[in-house]
Amino acid sequence: MSRPVVKALWGAAVLVLVAGCSSGGTGERSGTAPPTTVSAPPSSRSSPSAPPSAGRVSVAGTLTEGLKSPWGLAELPGGDLLVSSRDERTITRVDGRTGAKTPLGEVPGVVPGGEGGLLGLAVRDGWVYAYLTAASDNRIVRMRYGGGEGDRLGPPEPVLTGIPKGFVHNGGRIAFGPDGMLYAGTGETGRTGLAQDRASLGGKILRMTPEGGPAPGNPFPGSVVYSYGHRNVQGLAWDPAGRLWAAEFGQNTWDELNLVEPGRNYGWPEAEGRAGRSGFVDPVAQWPTSEASPSGIAYARGAIWMAGLRGERLWRVPLSGAERSGDPEAFLTGEYGRLRTVVAAGGDRLWLVTSETDTRGTPGPGDDRILRLEVR
Repeated sequence: MSRPVVKALWGAAVLVLVAGCSSGGTGERSGTAPPTTVSAPPSSRSSPSAPPSAGRVSVAGTLTEGLKSPWGLAELPGGDLLVSSRDERTITRVDGRTGAKTPLGEVPGVVPGGEGGLLGLAVRDGWVYAYLTAASDNRIVRMRYGGGEGDRLGPPEPVLTGIPKGFVHNGGRIAFGPDGMLYAGTGETGRTGLAQDRASLGGKILRMTPEGGPAPGNPFPGSVVYSYGHRNVQGLAWDPAGRLWAAEFGQNTWDELNLVEPGRNYGWPEAEGRAGRSGFVDPVAQWPTSEASPSGIAYARGAIWMAGLRGERLWRVPLSGAERSGDPEAFLTGEYGRLRTVVAAGGDRLWLVTSETDTRGTPGPGDDRILRLEVR
């Protein structure tokens, strides 16, 4: 399947699309959703009202390209971006207007391998937080960063250590919630029993202070565990009502989008997808693994937007106070290969990171890239 290479003259009123050609990745399925208009997001913190059941996505341009194994993406004050390279262990600053790249250096202590390496990023109060695979574990560290021209990352300071590591299922997404606490999605490393073991940090969503301690109000006293029974969480996002959503890799049958509540059990390995079993929370939406293999998610314009790796598409799940107001829609199917990370950029804009150079894709000229999307 061919994939157009899209470029743009940033700041111009008319965007010029320049098409190229390269091979698509595995697991691709044909078909895209018909375009219509998406309504504006709700302005209050109450449960969102239902948006239109159909949406539209347009690629406004390519911000930058030539990235190697990009994984985490975080926006700095002022609009520039930080992107991590899973395998090269580096963080690069990307100008949010021109796409110019400035290497900030290699993060010490990262040991790439399989699905591990330098993964998620978050920015808060002059610190850059990173989720990484070390020699003995997965861990979260933070580094001082002034954000000015010529500034470099400071030495990493441990925030949370002891997250189980494996060749697969390392989780890796981190994000600050509207409550100011740091959340992390972890994997069970292929050892399924860890997901139900509340004493383990594997197969969980974690909630902690910016310094790494248990956050006030956590469901299990003295613990950073927020929810459990997860297989491999790589997407975290909040809607305007402050509700936490998480994307999760299934095994052979169903990938999931979950509405996460503190202390709840999301079923793995006893349940995959909607099981309807007492004591487990069913997902709000589910997909065959060939159509999703979800990684990053973001909220924009009344919906959760979910990047698919094996599925090579961007999913839209419209939300309402009743959790979901319409069927999921697929966009960009097979056009840019594997999609790793999606980040809200304000209003009707999203940043989308491709993932063709992660050893599982089929990279073409320009891969990997950060795309600017407009959703409306």
